[in-house]
Amino acid sequence: MPTEVTMPQMGESIFEGTITRWLKKVGDPIEKDEPLFEISTDKVDAEIPSPVSGIVRETRFPEGATIQVNTVVAVIADAAQAADAPVAAQPAAKPEQAAELQPGAESAARAPVAEEAPAQAEDAGARPARYSPLARRMAKDNNIDLDQIEGTGSEGRVTKEDVLRYLEQRESASALSTASPVPETPTPAAETKVPAAKGISVPAAPPQASAAPPAPLPGELVPLTKMRAIIAQRMAASAQTAPHVHTVFRVDMTRIVQLREHEKVKFEQRNGVKLTYMPFVAVAAVLTLRKFPIVNASLEGESIRYHQNINLGIAVALEWGLIVPVIKQAEERNFLGIARSIADLAERARGKRLKPDEISGSTFTLTNSGIFGEEFGTPIINQPDSAILAIGGLRKDPVVLTDEHGNDSIAIRSIQHFCLGFDHRIIDGADAGRFMNEFKKTLENWNQEID
Repeated sequence: MPTEVTMPQMGESIFEGTITRWLKKVGDPIEKDEPLFEISTDKVDAEIPSPVSGIVRETRFPEGATIQVNTVVAVIADAAQAADAPVAAQPAAKPEQAAELQPGAESAARAPVAEEAPAQAEDAGARPARYSPLARRMAKDNNIDLDQIEGTGSEGRVTKEDVLRYLEQRESASALSTASPVPETPTPAAETKVPAAKGISVPAAPPQASAAPPAPLPGELVPLTKMRAIIAQRMAASAQTAPHVHTVFRVDMTRIVQLREHEKVKFEQRNGVKLTYMPFVAVAAVLTLRKFPIVNASLEGESIRYHQNINLGIAVALEWGLIVPVIKQAEERNFLGIARSIADLAERARGKRLKPDEISGSTFTLTNSGIFGEEFGTPIINQPDSAILAIGGLRKDPVVLTDEHGNDSIAIRSIQHFCLGFDHRIIDGADAGRFMNEFKKTLENWNQEID
């Protein structure tokens, strides 16, 4: 029997996925576990492997179609079956399947089973509406009646995109009624400094199997990708939700630079992972967060959630977008454990092999915008975190040093700027200053084991 390949469910709250690219065409041979197609959801982009070896006999949806989970999207036949049966041509895109993805809205394309849902939904007036957990939380934080929002998700489900669109419409109406200018919100182009939501920490190259799209021509109108639309929505929502404040500290990294230069070759030989600066910063952040739990907290309605664990988001810049893998329970890992986790998550992010739960649940985020040469960035908070730390560029500067006798001298030191962006609703400037002072001391007086 031919094997049917279905749209997988990439997490408990995921009900549909968008086919972004077919990696195999009808008639192509494929091996078991070889990638068949790429999908994009509101949590992760991933390559979906074939469950069996054989010949691609049928692909039922075009690229760009948004399909409900568990819907058959392709059929794989073994060599004998493929020889006996005619090859099914890939169907042309239906108008609703070829609809362009717009920011803040789901694609109109749906699987055939989903096209029957509206008739059922019309008779279900007494049935309780379905809302995603994030939509419920956003509604509570923004005092929204979810019954006023039309859902565009599966079976009329209200998603976070629906809530974001409702907020934008409400704010636009408010701005018009008061005749006051609408404040500017961050554009997607500015997001090279921030998480998706949800920052950039590890420079990442695209996988060899995913060639970068051609550069757009001047004057060309290019629709947003699924990932870029989600980034835009989350960044605008974060900027609208949290009053952002930033504080910048200048840190002398000379001690760590010297330690890394002395140990990097032996460290890689012993442990099989390169010794970069990121683990030093991550460990210092974790040690400091343990002393200042308010920076690792989140606002929930009228209460503050002090998280039991430190789940450290390490934002990664990809050729096709931005993603924030999370090191769960980072406080339980030593330096080597964090270094290995950073390298592993970054590598799997490049290969689109991350699982949904590996890019959710962060409580604090690191973003390394300094890899592009800037002094420091002022990042947008990765919701629902209350703080994000941007890492600036590392450079040598002349510095005035004072010895124990009060004598001044000028020396060349390795200097790096760190910018803490924090939610002023729950973190005061004094808390942020004390946190950054302790973080600075930890790096400048480094005394932690690296193995």
